[in-house]
Amino acid sequence: MIQLHRLRKAYRTRGRTVVAVDGVDLAVREGEVHGVLGRSGAGKSTLLRCVNLLERPDEGTVTVGGVDLTSLSERRLRRHRQRIGMIHQHFALLSSRTAAGNVAFPLEVMGVGRRERAARVAELLDLVGLTDRAHAYPAQLSGGQKQRVGIARALAGRPKVLLSDEATSALDPETTTSILELLRDLNRRLGLTILLITHEMEVVKRICDSATLMREGRIIESGRVPDLLARPGSALGQEMFRLGPVPVLPGTTVVDVTVTGGGTGESFVADLARTYDVDARILAGTIENLADGQAGRLRIALPGSAEANEAPLRHLREAGLTVEVAR
Repeated sequence: MIQLHRLRKAYRTRGRTVVAVDGVDLAVREGEVHGVLGRSGAGKSTLLRCVNLLERPDEGTVTVGGVDLTSLSERRLRRHRQRIGMIHQHFALLSSRTAAGNVAFPLEVMGVGRRERAARVAELLDLVGLTDRAHAYPAQLSGGQKQRVGIARALAGRPKVLLSDEATSALDPETTTSILELLRDLNRRLGLTILLITHEMEVVKRICDSATLMREGRIIESGRVPDLLARPGSALGQEMFRLGPVPVLPGTTVVDVTVTGGGTGESFVADLARTYDVDARILAGTIENLADGQAGRLRIALPGSAEANEAPLRHLREAGLTVEVAR
């Protein structure tokens, strides 16, 4: 659905060139929620704005729904942008218009007739749970309600792709949860492909099917969330499972074991004791709820060296667990 090929975008600032996006390749499948995670300055916002060409890349191509947007004239690009909705961190609502008026605005720009426009606005406000706030102005709405208006407005043109620019970072935790649940529900009910950027790991854990980690304009890793967590040495896995510093335990091998696919894997410790007479000691652990199941990581200490524990470690790997010798 979304394909970025060798995307590059640089800016001139204070007499020097800053490369915000540096040769990025990214593919987002139709119907999935894909999160781009990174700290401030990683290039996330620039990347997102290149998808609908609000920022035109210096190099590379942007293909959405099989159409190379970078090759289109401005007139054709405006038409194709209607198929890409966007929601913003700070809502970007028109203060002089009611909730209904804000949702109606893009429909007016598209030339939709008054009767059809009114019906569509009512449908969208009902979809985001704001029918009773149709005549309220932004100043009369809570942060969560403002974002729901923003989401309804982004859906006005019946897009197949929805871009989310830090849509929950200005909200409190409870409201963030409700907005993420709404986005996931819209993804499933409408078949939306959602590309969101965030600096919050909780957003990725809660609703993303796949994710990309960016640093300094480049992709560090990208893929389906369970696959990334099961990948030895995964930077995303380290971000998600914070087990603290690896302890120094002379005469032992410290191992991190990751379980994905819905299980939590506590039984493997007892299995090692039965099969290999190994006294595995649990040092730390965490279980995370993901968009489609659970994933867990346990840090265990095994007596003896890694070489001495070769058979037990091979046994764990053959059981489908990701095993990393931490020390």
